Order: sequence, then structure tokens, then C-alpha cells
Amino acid sequence: MTLGVMAEVQNTCSQRRVLTEEELLKLSRQNSLLVSSFNAEKLEREAKRNWDLFYKRNSINFFKDRHWTVREFDELLGNGIQGQHLRLLEIGCGVGNFIFPLFEDGGNFYVYACDISPRAVEYVKLNSKYDEDRMTAFQADATTDDIVKHVPSCSLDIVTLIFVLSSIHPEKHRKVLENAFTVLKPEGVMLFRDYGLYDMAQLRFKPGQKISENFYARQDGTRAYYFDREDFVTLVKSVGFSVISCEYVFRRTTNIKEGLDVRRVFLQAKLSRAK
Repeated sequence: MTLGVMAEVQNTCSQRRVLTEEELLKLSRQNSLLVSSFNAEKLEREAKRNWDLFYKRNSINFFKDRHWTVREFDELLGNGIQGQHLRLLEIGCGVGNFIFPLFEDGGNFYVYACDISPRAVEYVKLNSKYDEDRMTAFQADATTDDIVKHVPSCSLDIVTLIFVLSSIHPEKHRKVLENAFTVLKPEGVMLFRDYGLYDMAQLRFKPGQKISENFYARQDGTRAYYFDREDFVTLVKSVGFSVISCEYVFRRTTNIKEGLDVRRVFLQAKLSRAK
């Protein structure tokens, strides 16, 4: 690699990342001061409010469009059956950084898109690309029965959970997955990508930001959970999903001149609802 030139390497593996002694020390220091139970409960009560404030501050400008999803998940290239739209639900749609690029990349879908933030959903509906003939956006808390009130059971070909489940309290992950399972057709597929165990961002949290194991509070009141592959596989199987694939995605970006060495870890999975 030439000095000063950014280089990025990506690979996948079923084994978790091995930490250095320095990284292990960073993790252990996080335990010296945890988020109080009072503040943890407050963050949970105000999850909807905090995400709404997030979109108030950042409008539509924070997240980049996710054109990469069709590269990672070939199911999103589907052209329907006999000319019909495939039916898809995006849980945690934000301002549309997944659904609008999906249509631009040729996806032939009818899309349901929901988010806990009413403001984010409003941004989706105000987008000039929003087409009521091809999509329905609605506000929903995925940890309740909101989704199944809007989407018929056993009606969808695909459900996506992309960088969403990590923002939800781990005790409520099962309910979100159960909702996804309920609305999928037999042999329907759930596509998942989120933060993996020992991602760079996890190691950067300071004492006072850890809520519980692998679960942290950000300064803006939003939260982040980092997924262990084995625990995730056990959970989704207990809900009823079959695991098509589930691996860590390791991405390492380096720049010698700038002294940059960024190690990202994601967990990526394809799950199916059995007949």
C-alpha cells in the first residue's frame, strides 16, 4: 500500500474477532461505571422521543443511501413472480436510505416501511420519490404489536432488519423477531445486518456509557447493541427461523500516513421462515 492511500479489506468469518490486550483493557474499564438503572429506564421510556430528536437535528442528511444492500443480498434483485411485485417490509426505515435506492436499483417490490420516529416517517412521505402505489410508510414501535396491525400475517416475501435491532433493548429483540416471523410467508426471508461484537465503536465507549453486556448509551440518548453470532443464532432459532447464513463481516481500513487503523465488525444473516 502506498503511504497516505486509504486501503480497505473486507472478509467474512463465523468466528468472533480476537482482541489485543489493550482492547481487552478498554472493555474492562467500561465496567468501572455503568449507566444507572434510573437512567437506563429513562432511555428506554424515551426511545421514541430520542430518535425523533435525532431526525430533528439531522434531517435527511445523516445516513448515506444504502446502494450496497443489493450487492450483499441478491434477494433484493428479485423481479417478482409472473410480473407481480414481491412484498417487503423494512423495519426501521429512517428517512428512506434503503427503500428509495432499492427502487433506483431496479427492485420490483411493494414496500411497507416503518420507523419508531414519526418525524422520520414524515420525511419518507415528503420525499419526491414516495409512491403510494408502491409503498406504505407508517410509524410503529417494533417492540409492540404495531407492525402486525398494519401488515397482514404470512403476507411478505422479505423483511429487512438493517442496523435497527442494535438500537433496541436486548430484552425486546425477541418480540421484534417474532413480529418479523409473523408477517413473513412460509419460505419468506429475513435479511439482517447490524453491529458485531468487538466492533471499533464498541471499544470506544467510555465508563458511564455501558448499560449492560454489549449494550451502550450514546451521548444523544440513542443506544447501540453489539451482536455475538452464537447468541443471535440461538435466539432466531428459538423464534422459529431457519438460518441460511450468519457470519461476521470484518472490514479494516488503514492509512499509514494518517496513522489510521479502523476495524469494523458487522453481523450479517439470511434467515427463512419454514413452511
